[in-house]
Amino acid sequence: MQIPHLLVHEHKDNVGVVVVEGLTAGTRMLCVVTADNSSFELVAKADVPIGHKVALTDLKAGDTAIKYGEDIGRFVADVEKGGHVHVHNLKTKRW
Repeated sequence: MQIPHLLVHEHKDNVGVVVVEGLTAGTRMLCVVTADNSSFELVAKADVPIGHKVALTDLKAGDTAIKYGEDIGRFVADVEKGGHVHVHNLKTKRW
């Protein structure tokens, strides 16, 4: 059994969370959707620390980030599929 690199909670999510230490650019990640235990693969475009997010599709500035099936913020910069998602390209809508 392989250990997943990325967890996605719902099929409608557009970001997933890295769950391994030392994820490096070029890694072919095993991604698991926890809603139904399905899986898919995605290539990491950057080094991403554990607990940080990765884009599941190409996303544009102004798009809404969906995690846990919920709106968690707005992209303030474009992010390519497999790219690192964090405070440099995602902001909360709360303030």
